[in-house]
Order: sequence, then structure tokens, then C-alpha cells
Amino acid sequence: MKQNRETVSPMSNEGRNSYVIEQITKSLLTLLEEKAIAHISISELCDNAGIGRASFYRNFNSKEDILKVYINQLFHGWKSDWEKNNNLPFSSAIGMIFEHFEQYRAFYHLLNEQHLIYLLKDVILDTMDLKPDLPKDEAYAKAFVAYSLYGWIEVWFQRGMQESAEEMKQLFQSQGI
Repeated sequence: MKQNRETVSPMSNEGRNSYVIEQITKSLLTLLEEKAIAHISISELCDNAGIGRASFYRNFNSKEDILKVYINQLFHGWKSDWEKNNNLPFSSAIGMIFEHFEQYRAFYHLLNEQHLIYLLKDVILDTMDLKPDLPKDEAYAKAFVAYSLYGWIEVWFQRGMQESAEEMKQLFQSQGI
């Protein structure tokens, strides 16, 4: 059984660590609403989270790592839904991705405002399962779709997400991708 916050005793090491990660994440997201990530010190982040600096460094190498972990957690839910329905056409996966961004609009809006959207690139590349040992046709086709999708998402965020997820899916499909 995989352990998570609900199944782990809050007094266990995993429970405490989960709590620390959650507090650090909440702290960073709160501070990002007020100022740029470069202006947030590790001390301020830890004080705001109510944890020690050692706890931060035990879990993360940088402030950006906090966001990468959080983005991966958010994407995990999307990827689980996709894997359960992996017989759906690719266009449905694209639609699900745009719906995911709509669902977590406030968070992604914050990333965009703070010029941190670039953190999504690695998550999207991982989602596309890009690996150097893929056959060349598959590798380049996946790279084309992944980087195209990333570019579309970035522009969509910059435009204030004016179009709905469904409109974005249709626009993406109309490009023959």
C-alpha cells in the first residue's frame, strides 16, 4: 500500500516530512502572491512556514524545486486519469491537459505572473515520455508535439487564458497535430 498523508501517522518520519513539504509549498505560494521568487529568502520562506532551514534543505535544493514538486503532484492526477483511459484519442489527452490548467487556473496564473511558466516544460516533456533512445521518427514527433504544446500553453497563459479548454483543444486539433 502506497503511503500518503491519510495513511501515514503524523508522528512518523514520513508524516512529518509530508507536513513540512506541504507547509513549505503553502508558504512559497503565499509569498509569491506578494513578490518575485528572487526576492524571497530561504529564511523568510522557512519562518513563514514555521519550519527550520534544515527541513527545507532536507527536501529541496532550491525554491524552484518546491514548485516543480508541486507541479508534478498536480500533473500526477491528470496523468492517472489519462492512464486509466489510455485508449482515448490523442486529442482527448490534449483536451484533458487544457482542462487541467483551467482547473488550477489560479496557480498557473501565479506562475505566469511571476515568470515561472518555464517550470512546466520539463513536466510536459516527461508526460510525453521523451527519451533519447526512442526511434528517431517517434522521438522527433513527440518532441514536436511536446514543444508545440508548451508554446501554446505559454501563449494561452500570457493571453490571460481567454479561450476555454475546449477552444484550445479545437485550435490545437485544427493545426493537424
